[in-house]
Amino acid sequence: MKRGSLILALLLIGVPAWAHKPSDSYLSITVQDDRIEGRWDIALRDLDLALGLDTDDDGSMTWGEVRAKHQDIAAYALSRLTLRSGGVVCPSTATEHLIDDHTDGTYGVLRFTAVCAEAISELTADYRLLFDLDAQHKGLLRLRQSASTQAAIFSSESPIQRFTIGQSSRWRQIRQYAREGMWHIWTGYDHLLFLLALLLPSVLTRDGTGWKAISGFQAALWDVVGIVTAFTAAHSITLTLAALGLIEVPSRLVESVIALSVAVAALANLYPRLLSRRWLVAFGFGLVHGFGFAGALSDLGLPQGSLLLSLVSFNAGVELGQLACVGLVIPPAFLLRHSWSYPRLILVPGSYVIAAISLIWFLERAFDLRLGIL
Repeated sequence: MKRGSLILALLLIGVPAWAHKPSDSYLSITVQDDRIEGRWDIALRDLDLALGLDTDDDGSMTWGEVRAKHQDIAAYALSRLTLRSGGVVCPSTATEHLIDDHTDGTYGVLRFTAVCAEAISELTADYRLLFDLDAQHKGLLRLRQSASTQAAIFSSESPIQRFTIGQSSRWRQIRQYAREGMWHIWTGYDHLLFLLALLLPSVLTRDGTGWKAISGFQAALWDVVGIVTAFTAAHSITLTLAALGLIEVPSRLVESVIALSVAVAALANLYPRLLSRRWLVAFGFGLVHGFGFAGALSDLGLPQGSLLLSLVSFNAGVELGQLACVGLVIPPAFLLRHSWSYPRLILVPGSYVIAAISLIWFLERAFDLRLGIL
């Protein structure tokens, strides 16, 4: 039991320690005959990590500092993207540098052109940006050709993607968006901690003297089912409405309330009288988390010809990611529920840690602060 307690405690403490957003870049290419027109949005913080844009080390990057590195940015980025048609490399040339703001910061925009030896019928993209500096980095691709749009996700595990121009694979699309949904849960630390804060007390009940172990697995199971079902139903509603453009909420407000929801869920474990129905908390704040999921989905881009398929696939991936988290937490928690160490060393300290982390997130997001703690 002591070993199990230690493992679960390390898992709980380790999750907040990962509290950084994995970097993404956004690559959009349009294919016409033998030419490729591309736009590549790369976060300035990532370019600074790779190239040292902040030359005066004052913590901010000016347009002058970025402009002075235009040639270096183009050389660095284009050397890490190889486009081939018929097995032959299509040389790429930078044509313009811009700046754009995304929800998570400022991005450098590189426009480029690639010319192939003949009309493109099959295209292979080999993407290697930042993988040597951040193994979690992803490249999100949208490929357009006439009325057809395809999507792909590059990662260190899958850096090469192949496309048949003018054809799109529904199975490929389902797989890509479902994988992104799972990945968003596993790396969306605020969503993960919210779910974790709600799940930890599921194997316990509280009376006038304190926390007590539940009598059987069925009681814990129904509690978990209620929480996950409420959270799923709620975020599915707002994810769908926001992804289809029917409701729009400022991202700063969404991210701030998400952080606050994590704190409320954690504090409810410490002061149970605050909230008696955790499934209701899961539903209420799940509505807000759905807007957060929609933000990630909008970054990927929804193919206009298959909106519903992409939306359902992404949502299914989110649910699979949640179930994996449930399967990781509940079995060891159930086995440890009779141990004195579970409420004293895991539930209570873990809830304090989650509450502290999420309140820091809230202050940073709501007031645009950089506290530098996490």
